[in-house]
Order: sequence, then C-alpha cells, then structure tokens
Amino acid sequence: MLKLKGIKSTFVSSMAVMGLFSVLIYFQAQWQDKLTIVNYLVYPLLIITAIFATQFNRSRVALLCLFWGLFLLTENYPLAWSKWVSTNPQWLLLCGTSLLLLLALMKDRAIFSVHSITRILLVIGCALITFGWLKLSENVESFFPKTALWNQIIPYIPVAFPLTIIGALLFWRSLSVNNLTLTALLVTFAIWCLNQLDLITLPWSLVIVALSSLYLLAVSTDSYYLAYRDDLTSLPTRRALNQLALSLGRNYTVAMLDIDHFKKFNDTYGHDIGDQVLKLVAAKMTGVKGGGKVYRYGGEEFTVVFPRKTAEHSIPELEVLRESIATYGMVIRNPKRTDKNSRKAKKSNDYKTVHVTVSIGVAQREPKQSFDQALKNADLALYRAKKKGRNNVSK
Repeated sequence: MLKLKGIKSTFVSSMAVMGLFSVLIYFQAQWQDKLTIVNYLVYPLLIITAIFATQFNRSRVALLCLFWGLFLLTENYPLAWSKWVSTNPQWLLLCGTSLLLLLALMKDRAIFSVHSITRILLVIGCALITFGWLKLSENVESFFPKTALWNQIIPYIPVAFPLTIIGALLFWRSLSVNNLTLTALLVTFAIWCLNQLDLITLPWSLVIVALSSLYLLAVSTDSYYLAYRDDLTSLPTRRALNQLALSLGRNYTVAMLDIDHFKKFNDTYGHDIGDQVLKLVAAKMTGVKGGGKVYRYGGEEFTVVFPRKTAEHSIPELEVLRESIATYGMVIRNPKRTDKNSRKAKKSNDYKTVHVTVSIGVAQREPKQSFDQALKNADLALYRAKKKGRNNVSK
C-alpha cells in the first residue's frame, strides 16, 4: 500500500503560505511605505539563510538562496545577461521551475564537494534544455497533422505543458516524502509561477523575504527533528525524553520496555531483520493509549511516560501494548542467515513467521523523587520482568 508520508506537512505549509500571501495582498497599503526597508533586508536574509542551511548540510536550500540572489541581481542591475533575460520571460519562467525540479531530485550534500562540478553542469543543462525546448516548440505544428483539436492544443505546448509536468512531479515528491525542503520547493514553484504570470503582483523583494523566512523555518524544523528524532524508528530520542522530564509535574508513571532475546534475534537473522523488529515495536508503541509518550531510550530499549497518571492507570494500557506486539506475526523471507558465499547464490522463496515479545517495567514517581530515580526504578522493575520469564509487565 502506497503511503503519502508528506501529505500533512504539504497541506499545513501550503495553507500557511497561502494565508500569508493573502494577508500581504489584502493589506498592501500597510507595507507599501516600508518597502525600502524590505529591499535592504532581502540580500542579508538570503545570505543568512544560505549560511544557516549550509551549516546543517541543507545544500538545496543554500542553492535556492543562491538562485534567488542571482535573479534579484539580474532584475535590479545591468548585468551582461540582464537584457536578454528580460526579453525572454518564457525562458526565465521555465528555467526557474526546472531548477526547482532539479533541486527536488537532488540529495542534500555539502556545498563544496566532489559533487559541486556535477551540480554546476546540471544547472547549465537545465538552462540549455529550456532554451532548446522553446526553440523546438516554435515549429512544433510542422511535426503533426493540422487538425482542429491540435490547433487548440498548440498554444499550450511551449509553457503550460512543461509547467504542468514539473508542478505534478514537485507535488508528488512533496506528498510521498515527509521532507520540509521538498514542501518549500513546491511552495516556491507556486509563488514563482503566480508572480511571473502576473496572477499575483507583489514586489519580488517582498516575495523573497517571505520565502526566505519559510526556508529558515524548514531548516530549523528539520534540524530539530535530526537532533530529537531517531532515524530508524522516527521516535523521539533520549534527548527529547530529558526535555520532557523538565516539564513533568509531581504525578507521573515511567515504563521501560526491552525486546526479549534481541541479541539472539540479530545473531540468527541478521541486523537488517533486527532493524525491522525495532521498527515494528516502535510502530506498535505509537498506538499506546492513556496519554503515554513514547521514546527510544537506546538499543532495544524504549521508554513510555504517562504524565499525570498512576501506575494502576498505566499498567492496563501497557498490557494491551505488550499483547499487541506478542500476537503480531512477523514474516521473514529467507530466514536462514547466510554467509558471504551463499549470499551470492540465487535467493529462495522460503519464509518464516516469528513473534517478538517485550518485557516492561513500570514505576510511579514517589514523593521527592527525581525523574532519573523514577527511571531507575522502572529499570529495576524491567529486570524483575525478565527474571519472571519475560513477555510480562512488572511493577
């Protein structure tokens, strides 16, 4: 089943940007006299955004800022190519959108690396391909029979057709991957087309200041998730758990969860299957009820915190979680772990269904007890759960 992981971020970001630009259009009188200040801000903001993005290895955002800066310089100063660009608006429109698609297909890498030359060549290639497409589309009617339907389609081929394809690809990329950079590229595409086609008429300096703020927000949010989210399971990490501890009140319950025989599982089936087990347990844990907040503590250990809940209220929810994990059949294809030589052989269609179990230790915060002490008590309860035969919840 196809999962659209980025649908939420795409929808929320698009709505927010639409709201922002609607406000800017509706209240033009309020910011018109401050446009001079905006013009002074735009270049420093682009530089700051590019440096910030580079610092966190968000090279696509840095390149996007570079493109915006070059565009503003071309618009405002008599550069060698400024006159040609101003007399070829279709090329500018399509070249800008093709560069956005190129960034959407790229991976974030260091700005100055062995890939820099390749990226420069790809950017030049986008400009040349756009120019070639527009030249070819001038004579496109000579390649097809002159019918009434074709004569109606011809005017849309040079610009509308490639814009539709590029827009659809950007939209699909933004929906299929939960990545704010891709969402920012989609939003940039929409604003670029609307302003270039005069469907909205806002000064470019104001547009770029607004979009640069969006880029800063995207990089900051992605950086936060990089620091506080586990890459494998997408759960908050121990660092996020420590942040939660600062905001907890006096009444809460902590549970420590450990996957039973995980090392043996890894040794038998391999680390790739072990990673799948961690993902399975994490996915099941996100469905815990009762207000439980789930974290990956480290390795095969997880933590659940129930703010404002006693152990008596939390244990039934943890029992449901334990049972949902234990009763889930995980299918492993080619279950027999292979050595280096046998991996080269043709893969078989064998599969095996296994069941993963977890042990859970629960501790309610006692009066005058710190979070670390409550966590230690939950860890001791986890040890008791292991001693009792595993696959159980112990207090």
